Amino acid sequence: MLNVRERETLVEDLALPIPASYRLASGEMLADDAIRLRRHGRAHAPAVIVLGGISATRALNGPDGWWDDIVGTGRAIDTSDTCAIGVNFSPGGDQRVRMSPDDQARLIAYALDELGIGRARAFVGASYGGMVGLAFAQAFPERIGGLCLISAAHQPHVLGLAWRGVQRRMVEFALAQDAPEQGLSLARQLAMITYRSADEFQTRFDRTIDESGQNELDRYLISRGEAFLRTMPAKRWLSLSEAIDRTDVTPERVSTPTTLIACSSDQLTPWNQMEELAKRLPRLKGFHTISSQYGHDAFLKEPRQLSRLIKSFLEGAQ
Repeated sequence: MLNVRERETLVEDLALPIPASYRLASGEMLADDAIRLRRHGRAHAPAVIVLGGISATRALNGPDGWWDDIVGTGRAIDTSDTCAIGVNFSPGGDQRVRMSPDDQARLIAYALDELGIGRARAFVGASYGGMVGLAFAQAFPERIGGLCLISAAHQPHVLGLAWRGVQRRMVEFALAQDAPEQGLSLARQLAMITYRSADEFQTRFDRTIDESGQNELDRYLISRGEAFLRTMPAKRWLSLSEAIDRTDVTPERVSTPTTLIACSSDQLTPWNQMEELAKRLPRLKGFHTISSQYGHDAFLKEPRQLSRLIKSFLEGAQ
């Protein structure tokens, strides 16, 4: 039997070839030659697919992990008895293509085929990852035992459409001026405003304007924009931003048992939109609401509330 120390080191990166016949629904080709994923846990343990927002990577835990509080030995997604699979969204390089969550779902199905996984125990998706999860459940219902969606719905909310459209025009203008990093930084700053809530900003930042004309919130947003440049090139970001807005799943066609988790302060996927999804899903297992000042980013900031709900979901997933 593996001891705890050994179990925690069971991490494997894989690059699985994309079939030569693969085309996006738009008819375009990906420049990617492989689907890049990471397995956390024993390869033959029940698989749980775990996806986050568009900037999330295949690294779910550890020093570079984006969901370290949720995935790992003894955590809600327990890698001592499951194999958590994180995936890098396509496109992997700085390419602008017309993609949708349906395209990402087909790539994940190819990856499962290559791994010899006919049916995963569950799919846990937050934000864009939840949209991909819905698309996957609609297209491949026989391949997952349960679906857990956190701050994700069957269509983009109209305010999200508006905000992302402005962000993309910022980046497109900057690309035309040969200044992609400046445009992407500004787009990320605007995005951070949509991810969080007014309550957080009100309590966290001093509104006093200094001699440069900036306040604490300005400096915070600028720093977040600059940091984002290290993780995402401009054209790839445009592809993924547009992919969010192409989400279009018919809830009545999702036969997978589904658990929903909404955040009361979420601006991008508001509670009433997830309530609509809950009413239309034929096999709703639970609809939970968490309270948080972090808005859409609650899935990254509220591990205590989420851990209990995700653990309960996985106990019921077959």
